[in-house]
Amino acid sequence: MSNERTGLYEGMFLFPQSATANLQAAVDHLKSLLDKAGASIITMKKWDERRLAYEVSGNKRGVYFLVYFNAPTQAISDLERRCNQSEELLRMMVTKAEHVPQELIDANDGAQDLASEIKVRESQSTDRSTEKVASISRKDDEVVEAPKEKPAEEAQTETSEKSPTEETVEESAEEVTETS
Repeated sequence: MSNERTGLYEGMFLFPQSATANLQAAVDHLKSLLDKAGASIITMKKWDERRLAYEVSGNKRGVYFLVYFNAPTQAISDLERRCNQSEELLRMMVTKAEHVPQELIDANDGAQDLASEIKVRESQSTDRSTEKVASISRKDDEVVEAPKEKPAEEAQTETSEKSPTEETVEESAEEVTETS
């Protein structure tokens, strides 16, 4: 039997706004950091996405995750060290949450909302990628359908003929000179 003390903690983790493009990767990274520290997650939710008061590592906006977890008290310093070493995470703050009522912790369970937001964002990104593929393929089709080189005789006859816009410009110029 181990005499290791565990505590209830509240953690606020800040990711750059670019993490919204792949929320699942941010969640997985956060879970791996907590798992390596020996923490067991009680609730996790995407708290907010907002403008930062000042630039942090060149980022003006960020995504906050709120996590309630149980962890050995000795592991908190290891968690802070791992978070500070992480290149994906901008900032973090962990406080004891033993004074927080269980109802409030349960109310902050946003796993369902987070999962549905991840699905929506993934479907939007796949829709955008198919639109890009479609536009690229249309451009490729235009290149394929570009007219082939014409023989020199046809090219000379086309240059001697006037386009409809050139004829209209000349006619309107003649009308202006006749009325004056």
